[in-house]
Amino acid sequence: MSKKLDGKVALITGSGRGIGRSIAMKLAEDGARLVINDLDADPAQETVEAIKAMGGEAVACVGSVTAPDFSERFIGAAVEHFKGIDIIVNNAGYTWDNVIQKMTDEQWYAIMDCHLTAPFRILRAAQPVIRALSKAEMDGGVRKVRKVVNISSMAGVFGNVGQSNYSAAKAGIMGLTQALAKEWGRMNVTVNCVAFGLIKTRLTGSTAEGATTNIDGRDIKVGVNPGLLSMMEQTIPLGRGGTPEEAAGSVYLFCIPESDYVSGQTLICSGGLTGM
Repeated sequence: MSKKLDGKVALITGSGRGIGRSIAMKLAEDGARLVINDLDADPAQETVEAIKAMGGEAVACVGSVTAPDFSERFIGAAVEHFKGIDIIVNNAGYTWDNVIQKMTDEQWYAIMDCHLTAPFRILRAAQPVIRALSKAEMDGGVRKVRKVVNISSMAGVFGNVGQSNYSAAKAGIMGLTQALAKEWGRMNVTVNCVAFGLIKTRLTGSTAEGATTNIDGRDIKVGVNPGLLSMMEQTIPLGRGGTPEEAAGSVYLFCIPESDYVSGQTLICSGGLTGM
């Protein structure tokens, strides 16, 4: 039986773990071929092998999305291995929180670079490839729709205490989404956004667990204050945080043919929570 994404080439940043991995597995299950990215080689390769084990195709492009050469390597991997681009999901991210009077320039720019500048660079690098593919298809009388899904957050919609950097970056990615929906429509590309609420990953556990992650040589404390985490879950109408698989489902909606006439939109995936 034919699958909805048979043969499609999908590039997903931050897809070695967490939500990104779940998105990758969801698209692979429906026939997509994947370019997997992670900061670290091991989780990226583990995801590649998991996709291959289920009969799919995938390659890894390891490294920080903020590296100056990353966007060209990422797009190049898709062209070299799969000869095209059909879906781009800008998912990679993390938080580095502080109230504004204590936030350093380093914190500000690190988060802006990851959540806004990196997607901008990736889409800029993809444009000539997509333009050439689209022109060839239209010249041949073929209409093929491509997809971009940018990942935002409810912090970008409503703001969040201690996250002026993250909130600004995630608001910015929604603006970038709307601008490119207008620019890229002529190439038959839909550009949409998913804004997540509380999704249970290693980055959103309790700070009481003392977890850290190493980002570009910095050991950054991750997690949410236990009291705040409990309060957040109590205010979610569905009564709990979402799973990575549920988060992946919302991204999948923008990748399948049924959403071919939906563009420039932000979908909030929050279990019914409508404010912060």
